[in-house]
Formats: sequence, structure tokens, C-alpha cells
Amino acid sequence: MSFQHLDTPTLKAWLDEGRETALVDIRDALSFAQGHIPGSRRLDNESVGEFVEATPAERPVVVVCYHGHSSQQAAAWLAGQGFAEVYSLDGGFTDWQLRHPDRVEA
Repeated sequence: MSFQHLDTPTLKAWLDEGRETALVDIRDALSFAQGHIPGSRRLDNESVGEFVEATPAERPVVVVCYHGHSSQQAAAWLAGQGFAEVYSLDGGFTDWQLRHPDRVEA
């Protein structure tokens, strides 16, 4: 199993459509608190076990990091845990914030 790449316009369209996804942000706690994509939850070493147990394997998972690099490793790991659809957001939160400053939650 592996992950797929997802671009910012596609994620925006999915969110606008109300597509059910598990949106996880792997940035540090301070960065997440200062701004994140609405509806996302912070995922770290302490919360990942609960996330894996509580999230249905068929639910698409989108992993967000700073610039779209670290999320690839996390997405690959989550795909290995049995999630059917896992995406790494290309450009990460930085690209999202640049394109959609009105859609950032703090």
C-alpha cells in the first residue's frame, strides 16, 4: 500500500463538496495553534495510536505538514496501517495558507 499526492485546489474542492476525509496535520503544536486548515486535527506520536484505532480504514486520510515533504513519510506509514486512501498534500500548509488565507483557523 502507498499514498497518493493531492494538490491544494483538489483539497479545496473536496472540502467545498463536504467530502468526508480525515484531515491530519503533523506540524508542531505551536504552528498548528497559530493556524491550520479548518476541520483538521493535529497528529503526533501521542495521538496517532488513537487515530488509527478510531478512524475507519475506508475513510480517505489527507496528511498536511509544512511544505509537503514530511507528510509523504507520514502518509506512507498510515497507508501501511491499512488505510485504503491516503494522500500527502503537495505544498503543505504553507501553500494552503498562501492560496486560501481566508480559510485558516487559529
